[in-house]
Amino acid sequence: QCKLELVVGSPASCMDLELYSTQDVLLGRLDCDEALLGSYPVTDGCRIHVIDRSGARIGEYEDVSQVEKYQIADSDYDKRPESLRSFLRQRQWGRFDAEGAQQRAAEQQQRQAQEAAMAATIPLGARCQVRVPGQPCKRATVMYVGQTDFKPGYWVGVRYDEPLGKHDGSVGGRRYFECQPKYGAFVKPQSVTPGDFPEEDYGLED
Repeated sequence: QCKLELVVGSPASCMDLELYSTQDVLLGRLDCDEALLGSYPVTDGCRIHVIDRSGARIGEYEDVSQVEKYQIADSDYDKRPESLRSFLRQRQWGRFDAEGAQQRAAEQQQRQAQEAAMAATIPLGARCQVRVPGQPCKRATVMYVGQTDFKPGYWVGVRYDEPLGKHDGSVGGRRYFECQPKYGAFVKPQSVTPGDFPEEDYGLED
C-alpha cells in the first residue's frame, strides 16, 4: 500500500485493494496487511484496483477556485516598502510615470491627427497604388476612408484589381463596402498613393 500511495496519491491507511484477473474478473480482496503479494493468485496481466476511502473527490485539488486564498487590503499593500508597487513607484515606471504617460498620450494624439489629415487627401473611388511593407506593390480602387470598429485609427478600404485581399468588404459582421471575396482589404493611409493607376492588362482575355 505504501508503494501504491506514490502512484495513486491516496493515503495507505485509506486504501481498499482488489485483485482482478486478466479477464477483469474479481479474484479477491487484498485485505491482509501482513500477507505478501505472492500469497495471492497473482499472474502476469493482473490488475490491482485501489478504492480510496479518504473522502477526497475527483478534481478536488485541481480546482483552485475552491481553495481559500489570502487577500490583503489594497491600502495595506500600498504601505509595504518591498512590494512590486513600491518598486515601480520609486523608479516612476508604468502607471507611476505620469510625465511619460502624458508624453505618450500627446504622441498618440499627434499620430492620429497626422493619420486623419492623410486620410482626408484620399478621395473615394480614386485609383491608387498600395505599398504595404513586406508585400508586393498592388493596384486598387479606394472604397472606404475613415475609422472602423475592428481597430482604432483611420483606415482605407480598397478593392484590389486581383484577388490579393482578405475579405469582401465586410469585417467583424459590419459591411464597409462591396467587392468580390478576397478582393477587399484595409490598409493605413500612409500605404496608399492616389493617382493615375489604370488596371494593368495581363492578357488574360486572350
